[in-house]
Amino acid sequence: MITPQKSIHYEQYEFHKWKSFDAETIVEIPVSLTVNGTVWITFMCTPVNLEALAVGFLYNEGLIEKMEEVSDVRVCEHDDNVDVWLNHDVEQPTSWRRTSGCTGGVTAVDLLAKPNISFDRNSPKVEPEVIGNLVEMLFESQSLYRETGGVHTSALSDGEKILISAEDIGRHNTLDKIAGLCLMNNIWPETRILITTGRISSEMLQKAARLSAPILISRTSPSSLSIEMAERYGITLIGYARKHRFNVYSSTQRIGL
Repeated sequence: MITPQKSIHYEQYEFHKWKSFDAETIVEIPVSLTVNGTVWITFMCTPVNLEALAVGFLYNEGLIEKMEEVSDVRVCEHDDNVDVWLNHDVEQPTSWRRTSGCTGGVTAVDLLAKPNISFDRNSPKVEPEVIGNLVEMLFESQSLYRETGGVHTSALSDGEKILISAEDIGRHNTLDKIAGLCLMNNIWPETRILITTGRISSEMLQKAARLSAPILISRTSPSSLSIEMAERYGITLIGYARKHRFNVYSSTQRIGL
């Protein structure tokens, strides 16, 4: 079994002096996704929660709707492939588009198509202080980051506590892992708020919509296309979130004044 972190040694130069250090760094490996016996794609990812990554990817791509469609999911002996067996045939997408996701994300979803998603434009209502509290909770859940740095974290909250968190070198992988963990553990809270350390690009917004999360919070910036999509979907998109400040780019009415 491959661990998500690896011991390294490095030399640091500072103020005309050299120092030696031993540390941990995040692991990045290629992992293939095999569906019903056919290899589909290869993820570049951190080898933790790989079953959830595979199942969540299929869900976020709209290829499965519930866990009952999955007959079996297992990681191969060397952690280089995840086998997913469905109880029905599924057509492999013929065209994968590379996204702006770090470590080479891919999707077959038409991100510019009219969304088949409907949100209540006025709920849930969230007080501004809750946003800062959720960001603090996200930091507390970053166990791998504290050991290695260089890794993204995303979390699903019901507005009061963190229900699921996932870490990966690819920010898009974290939301696939969140989706997979929701399916595998049947965790679907009525109120769904996503918090992430990663930049909000179009594929991140699409995955949040697929998870039926009307509020998406990031430590950093959204892209222009993600803002446009958030406005069309009716998602409250929040960026540069800190303990006492944040920017709201769409659907401000959900945040209490």
